[in-house]
Amino acid sequence: MRLIATLLFSMLFLVVFAQERSCASMEVLQQQLAQDPDMAARMEAIERHTQQFHHDHDHEGSDRVVITIPVVFHIVHNGDALGSGENISDALVQAQLNQLNQDFALTNSDANLIPALFQPLAANTEIQFCLAQRKPDGTATNGINRVNGGQASWTVNQIDGTLKPSTIWDRNQYLNIWSVVFGGADAGLLGYAQFPGGSASTDGVVCLWSSLGSVATPNPSGGSYARGRTATHEIGHWLNLRHIWGDATCGNDQVADTPVHNTSNGGCPTYPHLSTCSGTPVEMTMNYMDYTYDACMYMFTAGQKTRMQAVLNSGGSRVSLATSQGCVPPSGGGGCGTPSGLAASSITSTTATLGWSAVSGATSYNVQFRQVGTSTWTTGTVTGTSASATGLTASTNYEFQVQANCGGTLSSFSGSANFTTAPTGGGCTENYEPNNSRSSSLPLTPIGVDRVAQIAASGDNDWYRFANTSAQRRIRVDLTTLPADYDLKLYQNNTLRGTSENGSTTSEFLIYNTNTVASNWYAYVYGYNGANSNTQCYTLRITLSASNFREDGTTDGETSEFEIPVRVIESGFAMFPNPATDELTLDVNMDAERQVKVSIIDLTGRTISLNAYDLHKDQNRVTMDVSALPSGLYVVRVENGKTVGSQKLTIARP
Repeated sequence: MRLIATLLFSMLFLVVFAQERSCASMEVLQQQLAQDPDMAARMEAIERHTQQFHHDHDHEGSDRVVITIPVVFHIVHNGDALGSGENISDALVQAQLNQLNQDFALTNSDANLIPALFQPLAANTEIQFCLAQRKPDGTATNGINRVNGGQASWTVNQIDGTLKPSTIWDRNQYLNIWSVVFGGADAGLLGYAQFPGGSASTDGVVCLWSSLGSVATPNPSGGSYARGRTATHEIGHWLNLRHIWGDATCGNDQVADTPVHNTSNGGCPTYPHLSTCSGTPVEMTMNYMDYTYDACMYMFTAGQKTRMQAVLNSGGSRVSLATSQGCVPPSGGGGCGTPSGLAASSITSTTATLGWSAVSGATSYNVQFRQVGTSTWTTGTVTGTSASATGLTASTNYEFQVQANCGGTLSSFSGSANFTTAPTGGGCTENYEPNNSRSSSLPLTPIGVDRVAQIAASGDNDWYRFANTSAQRRIRVDLTTLPADYDLKLYQNNTLRGTSENGSTTSEFLIYNTNTVASNWYAYVYGYNGANSNTQCYTLRITLSASNFREDGTTDGETSEFEIPVRVIESGFAMFPNPATDELTLDVNMDAERQVKVSIIDLTGRTISLNAYDLHKDQNRVTMDVSALPSGLYVVRVENGKTVGSQKLTIARP
């Protein structure tokens, strides 16, 4: 894959700021490029690696191992008492860390606000963060380094010139985040980050102190930027993401599945906000890399995930962070890990079992739960890794957190895990409603039990979250007793793993023999072309097995290790051959009869061709003549009237 250097460098030097500029990452990048003649070459090498990584992993069938990055927060103050002013409390730092983990895992409480158009693009980045448990010298820490800077405010030049070099921890082992008061010419900034390829003495993220917090615990001094999304945005830059508008009018952010934006968006734009760029796409104003208020940004895309993963995987400029020991307490030292792996099970209308993974050295755990949106916790202490929550209200959303006690040393409380209690009653009801969107807060569906429910109206759809185990990995899903033309899909988090689209009332059936163990599998039931019934029920059963399912659904006899190929991948369409020469075929995922627009876009963002087709699930194939396209890299974009998906296409001439 040949990188077009002129395109890269024009992107690096074009900078367009919003009317109320809040992020200085691109401005700082310009300064660094001017001061360091070798930095441009390093960034070009990183970009080459990123493009190659995207090419190699574009059709990857399984999710990557989650990478956890150790974080040190340098809380810079001017002699303030702990918890006063910019010397923010440990609790607010923990809230910020929790928000980062939720935002990067797509478990944020506002992910349900993602419009249907962009839901298929939203991604769990498989990147997480922990407060450092050991310092660079090997001694114990809580990941919070308080610095009395001896001055009331800081400019960017002062921060990069003296503050960072005097306080930074090894950038190859930690993400450094500085919390400061911006002043002088830089008063009004929310933050900035250093892109991969910059100096080791200034690497990291800087945030305005009043922006650190979370959706659940907003910083009382932060106003519209108090919910922790400044750090999410800046860490996106630190992991090589550009602003979504490409820092130019109708610019290129180097991500195929983000729409072209005119420029930055501020405030909370009303959806749909249309771009005036070519094709007038709906702008993804809720993306973390736009400039909207904290309350109005809540997603990364799959393409952004791949770009961030590129710098953390083999050959990437930040790959050393994947093996850092910063999250591991020193041997014999007084650290206590924060509990993880939180999940609720055995959920009824009034009770639930709360569980989590064991923490090394923990002698007990403090557990707290509450109804989402309320302020009072119900608390308790247990010695095992589960606790019973009782006295709950039916059809209500709850959250819980866990703190480890390691012989008197307490960890931070974990981030919240959500669950929803079942409704009262039974029969043909929506026992798992509201479940019209894929969410990690959905309760786990029982295995091997018939679930009887309805698609009660046009547009209704049902998501069922379930977990497989290391002992029973293989998955079978049956959808039977159909009153109308219903279809079935299987997802692992955001990734489509299988589709069953039989016609009329024929039962649907999926098997997926996998070695992936996760708690974020989803069975998705929907009516084709709006099919529904508010009087008759369908039946869904999820079955797990230690042995591979045969293609007839049984486990009898010899079977081989395989994962059934997905007919239509995450982008919403299959595309072959790729590379192509003269002819290209697309199979488009259709859940209703619609007009489908297919466009081919070159690397400058120019639309080479745009065609429309009337498709439905029995006629969903498009064959295109690409013989006139020169050799090179393109983006194929498919809009099926409900979702938008993109894939990279290579045209290769003999």
